[in-house]
Amino acid sequence: MRLENELKSRSLNSCELCKTTEKLKIYTLQPSRGINLSDSIYACSICISQIENSSLISPNHWRCINESMWSEFSAVKVISWRMLNRTISSGWSQGLLDMMYLSSDDLEWAKALGDGVEDDIKLIHRDVNGVILKSGDSVVLVKDLKVKGSSMTAKQGVAIRRISLDHENDNYIEGKICGQNIVIITKYVKKI
Repeated sequence: MRLENELKSRSLNSCELCKTTEKLKIYTLQPSRGINLSDSIYACSICISQIENSSLISPNHWRCINESMWSEFSAVKVISWRMLNRTISSGWSQGLLDMMYLSSDDLEWAKALGDGVEDDIKLIHRDVNGVILKSGDSVVLVKDLKVKGSSMTAKQGVAIRRISLDHENDNYIEGKICGQNIVIITKYVKKI
């Protein structure tokens, strides 16, 4: 009861992730050093269910991390980092991950469940020269490309910054050209 009262006070009686005030309870991050204030957060049932079961994740729900990732409390930052990694295919989360800072101890704790760790079964995206592409890289077009669904032609030499990768096909990346988010085939780009 004391832990719950401390978490209610710390969170101002709202979910420390999405700020809702309904169906709140204690969630202790794993691996836990003990059920205590520093290893626990006060969260809603929606956030907890998606933390515990990746198949329930609704990426748009986690846009709330934009605020919670700046929390002064390690447990809130760690779970924010984990959820950003679990929603990485959404594209928007990579930018937040790039801005986020965790101490080395917090980062080690965040990675303890395997989030954010590269595994051997992930697709490898390569540019026209065979150079490996990663989310957040910058590339340049090596030929003019007509953009499907518009009258625009993306010209050779145009730089595309902060690309995101298609996690289902290693031939596709996404990026913005003239303010429009488009899918680009990797054989038409070169990493810069």
